[in-house]
Amino acid sequence: MEQPIQHSNRAHTRNPWAWVTTLYFAEGIPYVVVMTVSVIMYKRLGLSNTDIALYTSWLYLPWVIKPLWSPFVDMFKTKRFWVVSMQLFIGAALASVALVLPLPRFLQYSLAVFWLMAFSSATHDIAADGFYMLALQQHQQAAFVGVRSTFYRLAMITGQGLLVVLAGQLEIYTTGNLPLAWSITFVVLALLFTLFCVYHWFILPYPASDRAVRAAGLKSPLAEFFDIFIIFFKKKNIVAILAFLLLYRFAEAQLVKLVSPFLLDIRGKGGLGLSTSEVGVVYGTVGIIALTLGGLLGGYLVSRHGLKFWLWPMVFILHLPDLMFVYLSQAQPESFLLINGAVALEQFGYGFGFTAYMLYMISVSEGEHKTAHYAICTGFMALGMMLPGMASGAIQEFLGYKNFFLWVILSTVPGFIVAGLVRVDSEFGKKRAE
Repeated sequence: MEQPIQHSNRAHTRNPWAWVTTLYFAEGIPYVVVMTVSVIMYKRLGLSNTDIALYTSWLYLPWVIKPLWSPFVDMFKTKRFWVVSMQLFIGAALASVALVLPLPRFLQYSLAVFWLMAFSSATHDIAADGFYMLALQQHQQAAFVGVRSTFYRLAMITGQGLLVVLAGQLEIYTTGNLPLAWSITFVVLALLFTLFCVYHWFILPYPASDRAVRAAGLKSPLAEFFDIFIIFFKKKNIVAILAFLLLYRFAEAQLVKLVSPFLLDIRGKGGLGLSTSEVGVVYGTVGIIALTLGGLLGGYLVSRHGLKFWLWPMVFILHLPDLMFVYLSQAQPESFLLINGAVALEQFGYGFGFTAYMLYMISVSEGEHKTAHYAICTGFMALGMMLPGMASGAIQEFLGYKNFFLWVILSTVPGFIVAGLVRVDSEFGKKRAE
């Protein structure tokens, strides 16, 4: 068993502002690249909506199946080791995408690299979330839940906002050489992520509790692995838990895959005809800022009254703003300001409503194996995004944008149903008096 670090020159604690912010910024970058930036890139490189939704939804798979190896992250090495190691691999993967984009078989090669990046990112998520729970006391975890969400959202602004704007400008400066423009964009990403890897190597604390977790006795690692899963699936109301994790975002899982293609497609195809840079502003910057503000407000209100009090308002505020895309697809407004406002309202609602989902996962994961059990929850979360997302492109191309967004509104019904099935402690999430 790996022992706690005892070296006096290594800090067991460090100001959370020095590392929680950068850790969750780094956690967000590869996810937004694989899930969102890849959609915009493939759209610009000429793929159909059906192919984009299908291929990029398959990239969710590592996040779906990460519970299969999350116990091994618990059982071998420290969470700190896994965090820094995976950041190194992700930086190399980002550089590899830049190398393969100019090649004739760029689609096959880039998808393969994205898969490797997704596996490294999923492992990084397991370790980072576990490290967060080990390096901070419980009251600090509650205090910084909004901070970690904010910097995760800032990573999304950087990924699908600033970098997409950069790619759009490079498309102009390279006189339409799209592979070169996107390759340069990924070189910038690789350099950024390498800096985070080096920073965290030096700045992350060495909490005494961050060690390989092995059960006492003679159990083999394989037996212990299965025990962790058995304990999770024996949780009370497990069917309702799984239904909530899979279906709460059923509508959003379909919507999110088609937002960028809808904004980019010409008006004759039912889209809004925005440029790459304009999409970076609307969806990647204004939208993510609204998403972040929604998440911060949601976290603050839950800390005042508890998750149970705010669950139903969050369910409604998550789903009702999807009507903004019904309006945009029906009216196809010319006003850039109006488009920004509609997207911002939908994203604010998503950020506010997603707070309930994240805190519910934390509540479900409480217990001895919180790192592995939280990873299992996030695996079901990813499955709930992956399966609807895979079909969304084909549904949109069959229905057209106008009817597709009406279908999204109908798809919000399961989210309301599963919210009525779950049970939440009335005190969970509420800030306690010191």
